[in-house]
Amino acid sequence: MDKIFFHIDVNSAFLSWSALEKLHNGDETDLRTIPSIIGGDMAKRHGVVLAKSIPAKAYGIVTGEPIVNALRKCPSLALEPPDHELYHRRSRELMTLLSDFCPDIEQVSVDECYMDYTPVSRQYASPEAAAHLLKERVLRELEFTVNVGISDRKVLAKMASDFKKPDLVHTLYAHEIRHKLWPLPVSSLFMCGQSSVETLRKLEILTIGDLACTDRSILLAHLKSHGVLLWEYANGIDSSEVSTQHAEVKGIGNSTTLSQDAEEAQTAYRVLLSLSESVARRLRGSGQLAGMISTEIKYSTFRKVSHQMTLLTPTNQTDTIHRTACELFDEIWDGTPVRLLGIRSSKLIPEGEPIQMSLFDLPRTLPTEHMPSGARSLSPSSQKKKQLDKALDTIRKRYGTDAVVRGSLLNASSSPKQKKQH
Repeated sequence: MDKIFFHIDVNSAFLSWSALEKLHNGDETDLRTIPSIIGGDMAKRHGVVLAKSIPAKAYGIVTGEPIVNALRKCPSLALEPPDHELYHRRSRELMTLLSDFCPDIEQVSVDECYMDYTPVSRQYASPEAAAHLLKERVLRELEFTVNVGISDRKVLAKMASDFKKPDLVHTLYAHEIRHKLWPLPVSSLFMCGQSSVETLRKLEILTIGDLACTDRSILLAHLKSHGVLLWEYANGIDSSEVSTQHAEVKGIGNSTTLSQDAEEAQTAYRVLLSLSESVARRLRGSGQLAGMISTEIKYSTFRKVSHQMTLLTPTNQTDTIHRTACELFDEIWDGTPVRLLGIRSSKLIPEGEPIQMSLFDLPRTLPTEHMPSGARSLSPSSQKKKQLDKALDTIRKRYGTDAVVRGSLLNASSSPKQKKQH
């Protein structure tokens, strides 16, 4: 089959991420619902608009304009300074989630990436169906929206994601460019900046269709090689592939916001089991062993606590990670209802690297009455656990992450929605 590419773009990334952070910290006003911008210095009121809300857009405020101009358009405009540490964290969470959907990803900025959908195409009814599931999962787990562009060309997928926003899926296959792309102004073409637009206007080239039908030699004479590139893009010509670069993994984690606050330890244990499965699966997928496990709690009061433990023997086994996470939970939980739970692994080493076994490396167990029902049976041997994990990984890789579910999770009284992975 032909290659199919997705382009995933976060809608108003900086503003959405800042708005969510303020809401999580107890602020009652959602920046996304009022005229607001991200950028500059709130006190000195200088700088440029980095991101804007949809209500701000109604006042004619545009990204890149001076903040002083934006304030003239809307004196009641809410200003929020950028938080780049937050943005990079949310970006990592997004890329981790997308990698769980499909590992062939090329990140091109903090809030957008390309995905080669082809390897996972057999798992879904259609690219459009898969894209809808993907964007819905982002909203459910990370609480912000994305646009997904779909095409058989990377550049067309990019332009498709820029069609009507927010929270939408668009296609722009090569056979669709005549009626979807060509009627648009040349300013809508990827890589066609203001200078190129002005040059093309002087040549009476106003639409992408005009550009696509122009003699290449004319474009070469006026815009040099860039003009030829624009002509190729206008005609849907792009042979580039998704360039996947695997950076060294320093830690793998996952956290979940519960649909209802957990008030009992057994509920937390079930959630931690689901998280442990995710973390362990990703560790095995990257060929890593974790030497340290940490458990994070966010209470209903939004107070955060965490605790970590160094393992005597590095692992990527679900049961060991779950057992450790439960121990850590017991050490830090004070009985307050729990809003969020998280597990993070660190001190990673390659799976094939020799490790020193310890005489004291014996299974640590929780009292039976505190463990989830699915964890009360006698623990199988380490080799059998590895074989079980491998079998589950194979099934989930072929049929999806929800193809196999532990019985103890089916009885969970709380249905958590995954919030973030990192």
